[in-house]
Amino acid sequence: MTSALPARASRLRGARALFTGRAGGVGAGDYATLNLARHVGDDDGVVERNRALVAAEIGLPLVFVDQVHSADVHVLPETGPVPVLTADALVTRRRDVALAIMVADCLPVLLSDEQAGVIAVAHAGRAGLLGGVLQNTLAAMAELGAAPAQISASIGPSICGRCYEVPEEMRADSSVALPATWSVTRWGTPALDLRAGALSVLTAAGIPAAEIDEDHPCTLEREEFFSYRRESRTGRLAGVIRRR
Repeated sequence: MTSALPARASRLRGARALFTGRAGGVGAGDYATLNLARHVGDDDGVVERNRALVAAEIGLPLVFVDQVHSADVHVLPETGPVPVLTADALVTRRRDVALAIMVADCLPVLLSDEQAGVIAVAHAGRAGLLGGVLQNTLAAMAELGAAPAQISASIGPSICGRCYEVPEEMRADSSVALPATWSVTRWGTPALDLRAGALSVLTAAGIPAAEIDEDHPCTLEREEFFSYRRESRTGRLAGVIRRR
């Protein structure tokens, strides 16, 4: 399929998945051009037009949540309208909607169990990752019949462990909770590697390492992505998934 948007596709069994970038939308200025977030100061009409472009690309209406860096998961109702709730992950068996999660340096994590027909998205920033958002998402998937050995996953564009500088105390506390997050910046200061942390959580849960797609760029280093660290007044990209 030829993409109308310059989005990065991700191969997940039983699903169509993509990660948006900055390009391809209708916005301008700090939010140019494909900002998908309403809460960052952009014009609501522009955001809705951008969301419609992504919905057209994925082929289904998008479902979002109000993200607050929590570990909370929302399982969609089996049928009917989907209310916008406060959470940082979404899980469903439905075929009539696509799930979307927004980031601008945090990890967008997409998950699919083709055999069980279950898909999920999670926003894994530092707080959510350490708080258990991925474990909670996998538990919610399991309640719908998914099993870790059957799941494929993708960790999308996000800030890398050589760029995510943090205070030494934060690195120490975080690495006690999740040792794989310990890192050092390219310039030698304390850092966190959230992607390595997420990978360790997913593999520890039983997802085969070969089924985890983590080969995506650093949002801080690559200007084709929104980055809150690079420009605090900026938009949000999204990880989007639907069942095939």
